[in-house]
Amino acid sequence: MKLADIATALSARVENASPTTEITGVAGIEQAGPGQLTFVSNPKYNAAAKTTKASAVIVAENFPALSTGMLRSKNPYLAWAKAIELFHRPPSYAPGIHPTAVVHPKAKIGKNAHLGPYVVVEEDAVIGDHAILLAHVVIYRGAAIGNNFFAHAHAVVREFCRLGDHVILQNGAIVGSDGFGFAKDDANHWHKILQTGNVAIESEAEIQANACIDRASIGETRIGRGAKVDNLVHVGHSCTIGQDTLLCAQVGLAGTTDVGNNVILAGQVGVSGHVKIGDGAIAIAQSGIPHDVPAGAMVSGAPAIDHRLWLKCCAAYAKLPEIARAVRKLSEH
Repeated sequence: MKLADIATALSARVENASPTTEITGVAGIEQAGPGQLTFVSNPKYNAAAKTTKASAVIVAENFPALSTGMLRSKNPYLAWAKAIELFHRPPSYAPGIHPTAVVHPKAKIGKNAHLGPYVVVEEDAVIGDHAILLAHVVIYRGAAIGNNFFAHAHAVVREFCRLGDHVILQNGAIVGSDGFGFAKDDANHWHKILQTGNVAIESEAEIQANACIDRASIGETRIGRGAKVDNLVHVGHSCTIGQDTLLCAQVGLAGTTDVGNNVILAGQVGVSGHVKIGDGAIAIAQSGIPHDVPAGAMVSGAPAIDHRLWLKCCAAYAKLPEIARAVRKLSEH
C-alpha cells in the first residue's frame, strides 16, 4: 500500500517521504524495518523515533522533524489503531451451524450466523444477524442479542440477559452470573438471595476475557454503550456503567455502584457498594474508593483522595523516618 493512500485513510499528511513509498506492514518502533510503518505518541519513545529503521512514523502535528518519513496526525494513537486495521486480515467464519452445536427448536437465530463446535443456544433465545459464536459458547434461555454479535470460545450469556448490536465477548466472559447476595438466618447460616434480575449490555460494548458481569437480585445490571470491560473485572449486581467508560484489569465493583460516562478506573481499582462516580472521573491504579467521586475528579490511594494530594502524601511518607528521628531528638530535651 502506498504511503499516500495510507495518509488519506488516516486523515494524515505525508512529510519528508515520497507519497509513492510502498508500505507492507506495521511494527513497533524498535522492531520496524524498511517498508514498515510505526508510530510515536508516548514521549518516552521520542529518542527511538530518531533511530528507527521504519520507512515512516506516525507522529503528532507538533512532533520535531525526523530524518525518516512522517505521517503527521492530530491523533497519532488513533491513526495507529486505524493503520493496524489496514494491514490486519482477521480470520473469516463462514455462515453455518456446526454438527455438534445444539440449538433449541424455539431459539431464533438471524441470517448469516456462524455457530462453532459444541455451541449451545437454549429455548427462546434470540440472536440477530451476522452473529459469530465460537466453540463452547453457551446462550441461556430467553437471552436477547442484537446484530453482529461476536462471542469467543467459552463465553456465556445467562438467562434473559439483553445485549445490543456489535457486542464482543472475549474468551470466558460471563454475562449474567448470579449476584453475590446472602442473608443470615436465625441459625447463623447464610441464606441465598435469589438473583431474579438480569444484565443489559448496550451496543458496541466489549467484555474481555474472564470478566464477570453479575445479574441483579431485582432489576438489572447495565453496561453502557461503547463501554470496555477488561480481563478479570468483576461488576457486581445492580451496577450501572456509563457510556464509553473503561474498567481496566482486575477492577472490582461491589453491588449497586453507579459509574458515569467516560470514566476510567485503572487496574485493580476497588469500589465499595452504593457509590456514585461522576462523569469523566479517573481513578489511578489500585485506588480504593469507599465514597462518591465527583465528575471530572482524578483520585488515587486508599481511601482514594485527590490525586495531587495523594502524591504529596506519598512524598511526605518517604520522609517519615527522618521526621521520626527529629521528633525523638526533640523529646530528649
